Amino acid sequence: MTVALLSIGTELTRGEIINTNATWLAAELTAAGFTVSESVTVDDDVDRIAAAVRQLASAHRLVIATGGLGPTTDDLTALAAARAMGTDLVRDESTLLAVRRRVESRGKTMNAGHEKQAEVPAGSEILPNSSGTAPGFGVQLGESTVFFLPGVPREMKSMFADQVLPRVRPAAPNNTFQVRLRTYGLPESALGELLKDVEGAYPGITLGYRVHYPEVDVKVHARAATQSMAHELALRATADVRERLGTAVYGEGGDAFPEMVGRSVRARGWRLAVSESCTGGLISHLLTSYPASDYLVGAAVTYANSAKTRLLGVAEDTLRGHGAVSAEVAAEMAQGVRRLCEVDVAISVTGIAGPTGGTAAKPVGLCYWAVSHPGGLVVRDRIFSGDREEVQLGAAYAVLDLLRRIAGNLPER
Repeated sequence: MTVALLSIGTELTRGEIINTNATWLAAELTAAGFTVSESVTVDDDVDRIAAAVRQLASAHRLVIATGGLGPTTDDLTALAAARAMGTDLVRDESTLLAVRRRVESRGKTMNAGHEKQAEVPAGSEILPNSSGTAPGFGVQLGESTVFFLPGVPREMKSMFADQVLPRVRPAAPNNTFQVRLRTYGLPESALGELLKDVEGAYPGITLGYRVHYPEVDVKVHARAATQSMAHELALRATADVRERLGTAVYGEGGDAFPEMVGRSVRARGWRLAVSESCTGGLISHLLTSYPASDYLVGAAVTYANSAKTRLLGVAEDTLRGHGAVSAEVAAEMAQGVRRLCEVDVAISVTGIAGPTGGTAAKPVGLCYWAVSHPGGLVVRDRIFSGDREEVQLGAAYAVLDLLRRIAGNLPER
């Protein structure tokens, strides 16, 4: 069964926001065994939405549409769906009651916009929204099932998992299996070179790559006569891929790089402190995006030289002699925050994130980072390319990767 995705919203067609919903849905559906063969984006126009719904439903047995189900005047998806079906909008009283309860629980008063969210095409199946006020709904259009979900990512994801996937999973092919490996440190081209003959060695295996800087996901997709055979094939191929990529693979599935770094530190029983300059707190943010209170003691953003001196004890002679962006300063920052917080291990980073501030000797993108740990002090440097945000993210990941390798006794590449 092929699946089509329909993304609705003028903010998408104008490029005002990134369409993360389609990316997420495609990944989830693929993992469930479906083949997503078409993805269409339309603006908030009733006729164009209705035409897209009819066209996709004529070509696919399953269509999932997102966006345009809110309370505002440009939320036109329900009306367009009714037009595509050749029916009218009706007010669903149970949905209206649910919307009223949710609105009033927030201390607000119902208005016409809220009531609008209870209007659905006649004959549709209501999909409750546990995370918001706008419900979704499903309709039959010829031989196709079309589900309409809100465009708010948090709401869409929970509704897909709770309402849509249980309904469609029985129709999914049962002869596929996919493993997603999470990698850091090797570009897509290098990964492709290392894995170039995997598909030939394992008939039925297809490799896919997804770059989300500075990481790359490697997807090992298996197809066989049965799902158990596909599962066994995927595991054999995945073991080979892991062996080829080595420590560039940091996790699998939903594993996140900062979380895995935290696990490595936690496994050593270490307490950690962070000192940042050019990354401006990004490393601390990445670590504390996951529970970290049991190992992360503190962090300092020492942007100015005076802060490096007063808070961390970086010597003024070091700053004068080598400059703030130097191996010597990175080392003293790590040692200083380690003393300040009285911890086992400390990390630091200093650099030139750009777009200005670079020189011939120290260009934009140059960063130094250090790890002070029970076994000694390690300092590394690199010139990162890209804009300011990419330099900061690249540096933050490099620091965390060095910490991961030291904590896990992993070799450096």
